[in-house]
Amino acid sequence: MSRLGRVRAQTSAGWRAFVRRRTAVFFTFFFPVILIVIFGALIQTDPTGGGLFAEPAAYYVPGYLAVVVLFTPFSRLGSEVARHREGNRFEKLATTPVTRSEWLLGQTLVNAAIIALASLLILVLVVVLTGAQIAFSPLVVAYILVGVVCFCAIGSMLGSYTDSQDGAVAASNALGLPLLFLSETFIPLEQLPGWFGPLVNLSPLTYFSRGVRAATYPDAGTASVFGLEPALANLGILAALAVVAFAFGAYSIPRTD
Repeated sequence: MSRLGRVRAQTSAGWRAFVRRRTAVFFTFFFPVILIVIFGALIQTDPTGGGLFAEPAAYYVPGYLAVVVLFTPFSRLGSEVARHREGNRFEKLATTPVTRSEWLLGQTLVNAAIIALASLLILVLVVVLTGAQIAFSPLVVAYILVGVVCFCAIGSMLGSYTDSQDGAVAASNALGLPLLFLSETFIPLEQLPGWFGPLVNLSPLTYFSRGVRAATYPDAGTASVFGLEPALANLGILAALAVVAFAFGAYSIPRTD
């Protein structure tokens, strides 16, 4: 079997495994919808006031997308790798021609398809429920796909280095929650302490949120990077981080051959 065939087989198996878990399917799409209904439709934004939601509704589009782009790969890949370790499935995988990078790529493609569907639903609901006026840019698709690669790889590392499936889920939540709210998604940088500003730049999600915001909400005034268009520059940074993360994620998968 060719490499393409092996990746296709892993992707097909991963997709079937996902759709069989009805609870996972439900919460993958239901959780971001709940956030939009609570924060976007019920609490709503107050651009003329203060507080957490003091920006126009379009400002928070990257935050809503980040919920699935970040948490779905973290939780699914972390628990998937941990489950394979506990069930000695990587030992069985070692008897096949499938490499660790091919296995991770197959899982990443499954997550990319799931998250693309969830992101489309999120964008539609944000526009309908919050009245956000956003620009529909093809760069958003690129950001979602590159972000999925990056965070699937990090999820793979979490599943490889934690001691159990429960530990992988706990580590995913412990890392994902701070990243979600402290990466220029829902909380503007000026609302954070000055000393915390440089730490924001260490989060890959920061470049996702800055880039998506620059592509969908140009009035946000996202700063340029090295004199380059912010939507393209942040995508380049995120892509570089995704390549490095994928290499480490594939390397972290237990070697049993």
